[in-house]
Amino acid sequence: MEKPVNILFFTIVLIFGLSSCKRTGNVIFKKSDRIFYNQVGYQTNAPKIALIKTGPTEFVVINENGDEAMKGLVQDGSYWEQSGDTVSVIDFTNLTLPGKYTLILPENNESAEIIILDKPFMELSKSALKSFYYNRSGTSIDSLYGGVFSREAGHPDTVVFVHSSAVSKERPENFIISSPLGWYDAGDYNKYVVNSGITTYTLLRALVDFEKYFEELNINIPESNGPIPDLLAEILYNLRWVLTMQDPNDGGVYHKLTTKQFEGFVMPHLAVEPRYVVQKSTTAALNYAALLSMGYRTLKKRENQLPGLAGLCLKNAEKAWDWAVKNPNVEYNQPKDIGTGAYGDKNFDDEWFWCASELFLATGKKKYLDIIISKYSTPQVPTWNQTYSLGFISLLDNYNQLPEQIISKNIKQDFLNLADNLVQISKTSPYRVSIQNFNWGSNSDVANHGMLKLFAYKLTGNKDYLASAISDLDYILGRNATGYCFVTGFGQKKVMNIHHRPSGADGIVDPIPGFLVGGPNLAVLKDCGPDVERSPYPAKSFVDLECSYSTNEIAINWNAPLVYLVAGIDVLF
Repeated sequence: MEKPVNILFFTIVLIFGLSSCKRTGNVIFKKSDRIFYNQVGYQTNAPKIALIKTGPTEFVVINENGDEAMKGLVQDGSYWEQSGDTVSVIDFTNLTLPGKYTLILPENNESAEIIILDKPFMELSKSALKSFYYNRSGTSIDSLYGGVFSREAGHPDTVVFVHSSAVSKERPENFIISSPLGWYDAGDYNKYVVNSGITTYTLLRALVDFEKYFEELNINIPESNGPIPDLLAEILYNLRWVLTMQDPNDGGVYHKLTTKQFEGFVMPHLAVEPRYVVQKSTTAALNYAALLSMGYRTLKKRENQLPGLAGLCLKNAEKAWDWAVKNPNVEYNQPKDIGTGAYGDKNFDDEWFWCASELFLATGKKKYLDIIISKYSTPQVPTWNQTYSLGFISLLDNYNQLPEQIISKNIKQDFLNLADNLVQISKTSPYRVSIQNFNWGSNSDVANHGMLKLFAYKLTGNKDYLASAISDLDYILGRNATGYCFVTGFGQKKVMNIHHRPSGADGIVDPIPGFLVGGPNLAVLKDCGPDVERSPYPAKSFVDLECSYSTNEIAINWNAPLVYLVAGIDVLF
């Protein structure tokens, strides 16, 4: 340990109010809003950087006793057009002793609290997964599991009407079906098959890739300490709902289960408008079949615990595929009397590829292989309407068993090219992240970047992928242009006013923890009305207001890659 830092030049900071300062020993430092850093914690053996708006040239890190633990020079700054500012890098990777530290910029008398631990993300991992429990439809949240966030059950969905857009001979308009369970999709109370596809697949992927980790992860839900991991219990709560969305008569799959319009900001049990299943679509059928095929491959190993479920998944998946083959271009068109999320998609090639990949791995049938070959294209970052990479991941996870027709497509290199490009961008980005385009749900893009890099690391052992994935998590946890930690319940600059009906209606100041909010973008600048100004820079265009559904909503498909990313970093580094 080096000798204690000279503190004489810090005495001027006593002019600042205690409410904005941090006391370390007998010295008070002003907390800075210009330092961007991971507010949850850094791993002892991982890269550690913070960012500072250009100005200071040196930094000092002191421990809880006020002793100097490290000092160094701030790296030269660079400008990011996405944020409109210039930031410099503070690299304290060589600080590896666990503890609580204060990062100090002596020239400006500014500071930030830093935590370094061997495993800093365990509570974050539990909370990110448990957010799905809090978003369950059709069940109460008991205080034994939800604490202050307990609530009554809403939306049992045992009486659901067939909408006029979804009628068949056997199920005419207003025919009643039962479609219970499942997760509320986002800040609203509806349930969507297409978005459930990528979400539940990503969680199944996490279970497969980090099985031992999730076998041991207890998040205190009703199924905890039972025969299956908590993650699988949560997955099954939604998977069993997805199974109900197929018409058993023809194999078609309803696109969504919804009220005709969004409910208001009330608790679930007070949202009592009639619920409908709406239109069958090709994308719903393919998402359904892809997910259930992955479910089959995962669940068949647990036949003793879940008898018959894997077989049912595969049977229904093939039936949905057959419907899609007969109806290959049925685009979802929002009926005039329905105003909830559309999840419409005009390009089905990626869903065909993903679904064929899953069914081929499940059955080995040539008809699925033919579609894999005919629909093959280079992968992209996954979103609900771009699923090529999901098929790639599943195929590459079984690379040694793939036929030459797929291997000859250079499937492995195509995937690694995507990951390599993301890593290269992050190395040159002022904020050390891969994101360049800030779309709706930009934070989920960052989380999905991290997921792709972790899978690339598993394929190759190249630690550049792992380091870049950690940088993505740092961004989510505060090292971004807004300075917010984007996961509810965590960080020092917290998001508090999320667009999420239970969080907005429960009368509790804090939002339900563990949710990843959508993040900055320029998609809808006036969702809070003309009086709320947003930054014109996409990386800063975010407001912590309930009204900002475009930046501060939550969604299941955003939390799923967060679960994967946090667990993967915990396991792999």
